[in-house]
Amino acid sequence: MSRELSEMYRSLAADADACDLGVPDVLRHQADRRARLRVAGSTLVAALLVVGVAVGTQVVAPQSATVPSPAGTPTPPAPPSPSPSPSPSPSPSVTGGSASPPASPTPPGRSPGTTATSPGVTGAAQPKAPTSIPDRAFFRLAAANQIGIAPEFRDLEVLPNLCGARYSSEGAIVQRRTRNVVYKLPQNPGAGHVPDGTYTHSITIYRAGRADDLLDELRRAVRDCPQQERPGDSGSMLSRQRLLTDTRYGDESVLFEMRRPDQDVNGDPTGVEDVRLIRAIRVGDVVTILWEQGWENTSSQRAQVDADSRRAVAAIENWLG
Repeated sequence: MSRELSEMYRSLAADADACDLGVPDVLRHQADRRARLRVAGSTLVAALLVVGVAVGTQVVAPQSATVPSPAGTPTPPAPPSPSPSPSPSPSPSVTGGSASPPASPTPPGRSPGTTATSPGVTGAAQPKAPTSIPDRAFFRLAAANQIGIAPEFRDLEVLPNLCGARYSSEGAIVQRRTRNVVYKLPQNPGAGHVPDGTYTHSITIYRAGRADDLLDELRRAVRDCPQQERPGDSGSMLSRQRLLTDTRYGDESVLFEMRRPDQDVNGDPTGVEDVRLIRAIRVGDVVTILWEQGWENTSSQRAQVDADSRRAVAAIENWLG
């Protein structure tokens, strides 16, 4: 060994003898503390890296826009949120009265505070039943049916005799007006010529709910009187009655016919039948009757009676509003 190396070893030994080395327990405590610091530092660095990655992702990748559902696509209902438990008993009203009842749930599609109403029920007041019949309640003949003879109001029988039938609904009459109407068929000449027929036309107001009784009684009277003897120009003749199928006029209507052998002015049979048509029409508590009675052996024309029935209903509806 060289001299220089020996000098170095001696110097190192002298320095080592001069230093105070720690005891083993102190050395182990220092080593453990350094180890804990290294672990804490590593954990902190890892957490900072995670946060940095998350923030960077939000900045680099923008949020995707919400695409609206197509029209008509049902929206899934939101899950019901828990509602607070109801109070064990309702609170009394401020005025000291009985407790207010719980509010009813609002049906879907209706705003809170609205009230459901039954179909056909409105708050409008019902029209008042009429008590008198004005002239405007009676229909006016079409221009093609006018013959220059004005209708004349008279006290006339409103229905033909049907085997002596009586109508209890007569006791519910409020007012009745009757007139005689002379007309011509559209294809025939007018003023100065012979008419084609006449009506006994009546309008009757009944007490509320009783007008339909007259139509029921009239149907029964026709069924109960299929035939009867009626006076003719040369003695009595057999008349036959029957109900006819009718398109409804007004609220309801009854149409029937009366047939008997026709006679000429001398009372001799003509070989054809005389036909009379009678129609009763109800509009509310009002009944109008058109009894076609012909003119000098003419018979009722169904098309003409139908047309005048429609005009009669329209006039009454305009009057009643």
